[in-house]
Amino acid sequence: MVGPSLLGPVAEPVPGVERIAVLRANALGDLIFTLPALESLRAAYPEAEIVLLGAPWHAKLWRDRPGPVDRVLVVPPAPGIRSPEAGEAEHGLDDFLAAARKERFDLALQVHGGGANSNPLVAGLGARVTAGLRAEDAPPLDRWIRYVYYQHEVIRYLEVVALVGAPAVTVIPALAVTDADRAEARRVLGEPERPRIALHPGATDTRRRWPPERFGEVARALTADGYEVLVTGTPSEQETVDRVVAAAGVPVRAEVGTLSLGGLAACYAGCALVVSNDTGPLHLAGAVGTSTIGIYWLGNLINGATPLRARHRPIPSWTTRCPVCGADCTSDIYPHRPGESGCAHRDSFIADVPVAEVLEAAADLVQGGAPLNASGRGGASA
Repeated sequence: MVGPSLLGPVAEPVPGVERIAVLRANALGDLIFTLPALESLRAAYPEAEIVLLGAPWHAKLWRDRPGPVDRVLVVPPAPGIRSPEAGEAEHGLDDFLAAARKERFDLALQVHGGGANSNPLVAGLGARVTAGLRAEDAPPLDRWIRYVYYQHEVIRYLEVVALVGAPAVTVIPALAVTDADRAEARRVLGEPERPRIALHPGATDTRRRWPPERFGEVARALTADGYEVLVTGTPSEQETVDRVVAAAGVPVRAEVGTLSLGGLAACYAGCALVVSNDTGPLHLAGAVGTSTIGIYWLGNLINGATPLRARHRPIPSWTTRCPVCGADCTSDIYPHRPGESGCAHRDSFIADVPVAEVLEAAADLVQGGAPLNASGRGGASA
């Protein structure tokens, strides 16, 4: 080890590195959490090509986008690696690995998870040095650290890149917004006539969803104070968005599947605030520099909430037991997944977060503490 750095010991850099493979083929929030580690790799190996092993959507996002990723190599769908996108079929990795070995990677890093499925893939790349995470059921790489569930995701991946001589240069994820992103957002949304605030009421796991009716209350208060309220979502979240719009009872703008990921980044960059469940769009908003309010279950708060408070307010629910059967879900290895500890319920774990707390945080972030209220005093139009 070279010695202590911002986050602890850092290994000696690997000499002669020209090409680095990084496996991170899962969801949007997962990618955002990896950005500081990728930036640290870029700083440690400024002349090397950094190749992200990801999904087709990663390739679209990184096309012509400044940042630490030079190229995306799409890894095939496979169990424990990634699910097929529309039109894709799962197939073996043999052909992919044979082609990838011809790239002659010097380093191959696994920042994808515990490693049961991903470590064999990374080892199969044939790199001079492999490094990454290792859970109890995973084979080792050349250099590895133990995967322990309760750790902030950003720090987890910074510890991995430190294994190959890349000290942390930042702990704050940042994603560049391009001119093409901004042009798309203007084309879809038009120019704002009032300050915009976006609400994102979806999340893949329904345990991480605040009730749509609560989002509706927030939308109503924000609209009364002069803000243009957008409700964003994916096509699979249409029903949830519709419930928010209905609960608001005032004109709000639903944007479901109307923007690419880059366009959504530009949309959020143009907002005064994004209020969201703990899901990818929340972390995207923070990465493009927008103030956020995130509504978290306490376990996910440990792993994913930003430590910054100047522009961000993570609001936790302290629920520890399933609201249906009372099972203790803090003992699960993966508390956000159903089925652990014999509990298969998917009812919200964050329904107890009060609307008043979210509105107080919003007022603090966008109005310097002046309360949001139905009369419009202290609002955006005041």
